[in-house]
Amino acid sequence: MGFNTLVTVGLPVYNAMPYLPEAMESLLEQTTSGFEILAIVDGATDASLDYLQSIRDTRLRIITQPNLGVTRTLNRMLRECRTPWLVRQDADDVSHPARIEKLSAVIREFPDAGMCYSMANYHPRQRTVGSFRCSRGSPVELRSIVRSGYLLSICHPTVALNVHKTLALGGYSLGLHNEDADLWWRMALKYDIHHIPEALVGFRQNTSSVSTRNLAQQFTAGLYVQYLLLSHLWRRSPRPIGDIRSHLQDLLPARKFRAKERLRSFNMRLSEGKRGAAVAAFANSVLASPGYVLGRICDEFDSSRSVSNGIPPRMFLERQEAFWL
Repeated sequence: MGFNTLVTVGLPVYNAMPYLPEAMESLLEQTTSGFEILAIVDGATDASLDYLQSIRDTRLRIITQPNLGVTRTLNRMLRECRTPWLVRQDADDVSHPARIEKLSAVIREFPDAGMCYSMANYHPRQRTVGSFRCSRGSPVELRSIVRSGYLLSICHPTVALNVHKTLALGGYSLGLHNEDADLWWRMALKYDIHHIPEALVGFRQNTSSVSTRNLAQQFTAGLYVQYLLLSHLWRRSPRPIGDIRSHLQDLLPARKFRAKERLRSFNMRLSEGKRGAAVAAFANSVLASPGYVLGRICDEFDSSRSVSNGIPPRMFLERQEAFWL
């Protein structure tokens, strides 16, 4: 493949069967063929590597490594990328047929952007409801959300990254379950982020995914990422997460967390065809926090709403003696 090619689709692969074939087929059947696929097999112990090696397509490049975890794998992917842009996809998600064609058009229109991203529906569509809760708006509006002290809500597998600019920011930060949200705020303050108001990815929620297995840790890590943002905005020196973890956990909105956890379970039970369990999970979500569920429904249907993640920044200020020396 000649490398006037614009984009590489990067798949971090760890024990991705049985979902990997569907993910790969969604890429191999795109409406354009002018892209590379870079799969980094991160110490997988299932049949993922055998499956990838069975594919006869010159666009596919496979790298194997011992298990290093997703963040180190993503940073290696940025370093190994041979094109100006890296398109993210997880090995259990699917790209809609015209995804790469539409992303490439946006990239050509805004070649100096730091990144672009699209909306995402939950997958499989016929057995799930709703879409991923995403921030929306122009680059200026997205930057304004960050400058106000809140985090952007972006579905990681929908993102296309300008490789040079992402590496200039230092890539993904190690040691965080929310390494993506940490990159988004750094990107928004330095470069333009372009939002594509269309679902181009099918995002799968499954019980074995990293985000599902670490949901509580992700909530705490999300607060720490917001703390890093506020420290940057307020020109204060942040403390390591180990020093303030208990204080972050004190700020966790417990009812909201339980509601989010059960709402996530609702869609996973639906995708498994377990309707009774899905109804019970939804009812428990409403019981945990009716306000959260109502807000989530409004976010789904009202495109004018500003969508962000985090808690009111004043809550950190109220405990500033615990967070900053």
